[in-house]
Amino acid sequence: MAGATTGAVARKLAPTPTILVFDSGLGGLTVLEQVRRARPDAAYVYAADDAAFPYGRLSEPVLVERVLTVMDRLISLHAPDLVVVACNTASTLVLPALRQRFVTPFVGVVPPIKPAAEATRSRVVSLLATPGTVARAYTHELVETYASACAVTLVGAPNLAGFAEAELAGSPVDDAALAREIAPCFVTLEDGRRTDVVCLACTHYPLLLPRFQALAPWPVTWIDPAPAIARRVMQLLGPGDRNAPDAAPVFGAFTGGAGLTAPLRRSLAARGVGGIAVEAMPLGLQ
Repeated sequence: MAGATTGAVARKLAPTPTILVFDSGLGGLTVLEQVRRARPDAAYVYAADDAAFPYGRLSEPVLVERVLTVMDRLISLHAPDLVVVACNTASTLVLPALRQRFVTPFVGVVPPIKPAAEATRSRVVSLLATPGTVARAYTHELVETYASACAVTLVGAPNLAGFAEAELAGSPVDDAALAREIAPCFVTLEDGRRTDVVCLACTHYPLLLPRFQALAPWPVTWIDPAPAIARRVMQLLGPGDRNAPDAAPVFGAFTGGAGLTAPLRRSLAARGVGGIAVEAMPLGLQ
């Protein structure tokens, strides 16, 4: 389920809009892929606040101020027509403040509880997220609102986001470590019903989806929120030119850059991220 802006996009957009996709690290690449398919004619900036990764370690006040500060710099530099906040943590905590400060429209991402509740047949659902997302009241409210008829297991995986980053950087973890992280998602109830849907409530996790599918003890439906975000972008910007040529390379902006190794640069290039710049913003810079 993608977040919505507070209203229609009021200002006239450029014929070729610039879309900025923002995340704490590399998870937003999964969202970028879907949005680029929806609007291949747009210009794209992928911004990773890797200097502050992972966001889950920051207190809420520090995180809000950090994202506002970084976004102020990014909007000044790149003048996007729309920003996709491709991070569950930032979306659930910072979107109201972003919309209050900036006129640029924002689209966010939240845990896909509603589509999971609609897809399940066993009514046994698991939500795989970061520990911070699992603990957040917002997540519990979504479960109560949309999945109260389901048995929902909330799984806070402490290491998966880092594992996804390592995968892209050419240093994948072994199967046993990955299997331990997802094992709590697979639940069998006393009446024999078992998990048949797993929500991926962190944009990093779809980067590992092929391995999740291979390691799962039984087949389940994995729900990725990225397609819903792409649909929301199209609602706000329109369908664009569906006959446009192949999308231009994405410009990558990183706030730290320490992890930009040669293998990672190759992975980024394979996902369409061409030119890369480090726009240094150390975590202490507020």
